[in-house]
Amino acid sequence: MKYILVTGGVISGIGKGIIASSVGTILKSCGLHVTAIKIDPYINIDAGTFSPYEHGEVFVLDDGGEVDLDLGNYERFLDIRLTRDNNLTTGKIYQSVINKERRGDYLGKTVQVVPHITDAIQERVMRQAKVSVDDDGIEPEVCVIELGGTVGDIESMPFIAAFRQFQFKVKRENFCNIHVSLVPQIVCRCSTPLETAVKEKISMFCHVEPEQVICIQDVSSIYRVPLLLEDQGMLEFFCRRLDLSIEMRPRKMLTKWKEMSDRSDRLLEQTSIALVGKYTKLSDSYASVIKALEHSALAINYKLEVKYIDSADLEPAALQEEPVKYHEAWQKLCSADGVLVPGGFGVRGTEGKIQAINWARRQKKPFLGVCLGMQLAVCEFARNVLGWEDANSTEFDPETKHPVVIEMPEHNPGQMGGTMRLGKRRTLFKNTSSFLRKLYGDAEYVDERHRHRFEVNPELKQHFEDRGFRFVGQDLEGERMEIIELDDHPYFVGVQYHPEFTSRPIKPSPPYFGLLLAASGKLQNYLQKGCRLSPRDTYSDRSGSSSPDSEISEIKFPSLS
Repeated sequence: MKYILVTGGVISGIGKGIIASSVGTILKSCGLHVTAIKIDPYINIDAGTFSPYEHGEVFVLDDGGEVDLDLGNYERFLDIRLTRDNNLTTGKIYQSVINKERRGDYLGKTVQVVPHITDAIQERVMRQAKVSVDDDGIEPEVCVIELGGTVGDIESMPFIAAFRQFQFKVKRENFCNIHVSLVPQIVCRCSTPLETAVKEKISMFCHVEPEQVICIQDVSSIYRVPLLLEDQGMLEFFCRRLDLSIEMRPRKMLTKWKEMSDRSDRLLEQTSIALVGKYTKLSDSYASVIKALEHSALAINYKLEVKYIDSADLEPAALQEEPVKYHEAWQKLCSADGVLVPGGFGVRGTEGKIQAINWARRQKKPFLGVCLGMQLAVCEFARNVLGWEDANSTEFDPETKHPVVIEMPEHNPGQMGGTMRLGKRRTLFKNTSSFLRKLYGDAEYVDERHRHRFEVNPELKQHFEDRGFRFVGQDLEGERMEIIELDDHPYFVGVQYHPEFTSRPIKPSPPYFGLLLAASGKLQNYLQKGCRLSPRDTYSDRSGSSSPDSEISEIKFPSLS
């Protein structure tokens, strides 16, 4: 096993996650099996109870793990499936050591940071590095480890101490460290390429060879970072330093990445999506949603404009309190080509989201509702079509006479962390004419990731379906409503799951792909041409050309079967 530790200096948020993901990408392009571990020095057990404004979005894994958003980068770049144990926190380490001490595993010894905490860190890393993250079940050969925060932070010190010991435990030829630092003008991050003299100066003072000083300047797309690393000889360095036996030949995977990056730089047409949410002041709150939109826009050769709308600004009360914000919000909504209402928690802004959904339904604007977005679409239809004026979720109005969204039986309201319906679950399609079924390659079922405490009330299902509001996807027992579609609408879709978590740069998520197709006016043409295959490989296998496909109909998608 080869271990590559990525640390950061000067400031947090310097780009360690992208560097770690890019390093893994160029190694995987050589045919190596690569896994990734993110270490977060905070004391929380996991990211499940974080506010999006505190730490960005909470990323959900197949096994229900609620983890740091950097694991989303690893999965997207490397096209792997991680587990909750790939996110290591101070809280998890101390909890495991304290549990062992209470059981008497230390035989009465004084339990200390060194060696007990540092040993626990090393044991966790070595154990998790062996867990397969690819569909073929093969044990990884390389583990890329990102240490969150900044070297020098007091909470990072046990981890630094652990890896100081670790390098000798696994031997020099199996361990190396990449330190990401800032060169003001954030391998070295900067706005323009470094001159040779500057690289030599860094080399001298950091006690590394000049070729080991890698410059990652600002680029047009994060997907150019793996190419930048390879151009500066990082792959050759790893081969020497870690004694990797790989052939230095043109690699199909990186060819696709270059093709994708070149296409991204040459896009001319543009489409806009109104993202109506409550955490719009911090884009990281919707990191995976934005990436899923970007993947789908690139697949159809369109630039993406995201119009962020604070849902509270759409509510009638905003007209009285802040009329300028109210009119600006509605102007953004009305000028967008499509509308997306993502997941969220809490009552603030929900009426504004319902207003946006009502507008999209009546104006026949392409709409996608995710998790809470789907639940609110049910509320909107119940109020304005079924005539149930007080229809609501019991999350927001426990006394409503028309509880169209209800709490799930397994939810424990007395505890916050880990009490939701989490992780990968199967959804069965109930008819063959569904938009989404066709976009998924005419699949009979899909496995997607969930994160919710409330669900559509199954007892009221027939009232909706009688009026053309179809529950086209349900769980295995037929009790949980998973996918909605509306008759006589170009694209009105809601999903209870979070499809953004499994979207990949070269494999866009079907619900988001459908939204972008509809927003750009291409959906009907795409369906008429026999869309029975899912968007699994949007980029060609041509090694010499990176020109974009001229028409969406030319995109070749392999079958799911």
